[in-house]
Amino acid sequence: MRPLRYSINVTVDGCCDHLAGRPDEELHDYTAAIMGRADTLLFGRVVYEMMESAWRVPDDEQSDDPFVATINAMPKYVVSRTLSTVDWNAQLVRGDLRAAVTELKEQPGTGIYTGGVTLPLALAQLGLIDEYEFIVHPRIAGRGPTPFAGLREFVDLRLIGRTELASGAVALRYEPQR
Repeated sequence: MRPLRYSINVTVDGCCDHLAGRPDEELHDYTAAIMGRADTLLFGRVVYEMMESAWRVPDDEQSDDPFVATINAMPKYVVSRTLSTVDWNAQLVRGDLRAAVTELKEQPGTGIYTGGVTLPLALAQLGLIDEYEFIVHPRIAGRGPTPFAGLREFVDLRLIGRTELASGAVALRYEPQR
């Protein structure tokens, strides 16, 4: 079964606003490597629209940037009640989230990657996330959204990896204790 991996950039105080991080080339390369461990992307509407506006390359063009080339080529599944259509190599996911994601996980491949706030909360509550990664930036935001706000039950995690970046950011990888 393909693992579903979640990754998000957060400040030391837990803010996950995409404008609060401190991206640099090393983080960009690290994120490309994370995505390289998957062959499918699973997004909610907000993250899909944000990623598409930031990284989509027109169909008749190519990018020399490995991250951009990877994200453009990967199949994407978008969970949304409000979108009526998607493109950018994407399909809409509707109906029973547990059944749809379980079906995706059962397909052959190397893994599924997701990010964001709203969809991962639902996925965590259903016990569908196999690996969590928090890239903690050395910054205090003092405001902004936090991942998993409103989670009904604790999710206990076991540390499985740690990577320190030159910027002072630390990537912490966990898997759920089941």
